[in-house]
Amino acid sequence: MKKSRVVPIVICLVALAGVALFRMRRVQASTSLPTSNARKGEFLVLVRSRGELTARRSVQIIAPVNVPDLQIVWLAPAGSDVLPGQVVIRFDPSAAKQQIREHTAAMRAAQANLDQAMAQGRIAAEKDKLDLATAQYDLEKARLEASKLAIVSAIQGEESKIDSGLAETKLKVQEATNHMHFKSDEAKIASLMRLRDQETRELDITNHQLAEMEVKSPGKGIITYLNNYAQGWMNAQAYKVGDHAPPGSGLAEIPDLATIEMESKVEEVDRGRITVNDAVLVHIDAFPEKTWNAKLTSVSPLTEQNWEWPPTRNFKSYAALDQPDKRLRPGMNASADVVIARIPNAVSIPSKALFTEQGKPIVYLKGEKGFEVRRVEVLARNPDDIAIKGIAEGAAVALVEPVQEGQKK
Repeated sequence: MKKSRVVPIVICLVALAGVALFRMRRVQASTSLPTSNARKGEFLVLVRSRGELTARRSVQIIAPVNVPDLQIVWLAPAGSDVLPGQVVIRFDPSAAKQQIREHTAAMRAAQANLDQAMAQGRIAAEKDKLDLATAQYDLEKARLEASKLAIVSAIQGEESKIDSGLAETKLKVQEATNHMHFKSDEAKIASLMRLRDQETRELDITNHQLAEMEVKSPGKGIITYLNNYAQGWMNAQAYKVGDHAPPGSGLAEIPDLATIEMESKVEEVDRGRITVNDAVLVHIDAFPEKTWNAKLTSVSPLTEQNWEWPPTRNFKSYAALDQPDKRLRPGMNASADVVIARIPNAVSIPSKALFTEQGKPIVYLKGEKGFEVRRVEVLARNPDDIAIKGIAEGAAVALVEPVQEGQKK
């Protein structure tokens, strides 16, 4: 009988111990929850967006237009500082140098042929002059013999007339021959001069092309190479040594670092909340320890298609930095927080510390015996923190719900 009474008592004691252990664990779990203290100060209501740094003004480097087979053999290091007139890109000059040698040899040969033809022309002209003078002498001699008709016999007179006619005919033939030789030599010399001038022009063009194979910087700044789309949009990469550049294509840009600005994508739901001249806080991923102050300068009037997947449409906003840093480069990823309102002396907590109960916002205040529920009023929300009314500065609030944590335990 006594043994039957002891068993229920033991069962009750074990149950009470289990409940006590459960409550103790729940309290321990509640008191060990992560917390954060409420802060008091000016609360900035922000519209957050992502984007990158861009240069409002830049100079583009273009590949030569009339130069064939442009293969890059040397590039200035990407992101390096360049000065006006400094060589930044070199193309393979071997083909142009070979053409220069060929055109030089052809021009020299053409000049030699021209000199030889001119010398031969001068010799032929002197010979023609001599032949013409001889024909004129023979004509005058024949005319002189013909003038003796009155004092010689009739037969000799007729012979002298015939000789005079032949001499005159021979003179005309010689004059025609001289004219033909002159025109022939003139045409030959003109043809050789055209050939020489053509080779000279080709040589000048090739020398000009060779000079354009060294591309120089048009201004001061840093050099950024553009993408080469020769292998398609999916395989586009920045130009590098060994690539072939199409004539007239853009190769690189030299941005003006003094015009660095923040370009970001603004969601359509936030477009109506921001206006030009709003203050902007720029956070650059490469320099997380610093915040740059900027001012919103413009917002695109229409949404723009983004070439991403999945495709989206956003507004573009631009913010000018108050004090651009020399370390900043176009293309750096960053976030922009547009300040649309300021609440002075506001109490704020992390957004993780706000919960709801029956549709009402609440927080869990940490006390001596655990956490208690406190209803609050939300004044403004940001992605990371929330301005509320209903708790004091410095109050510790839980970042997770104690009940849920106790149930997990």
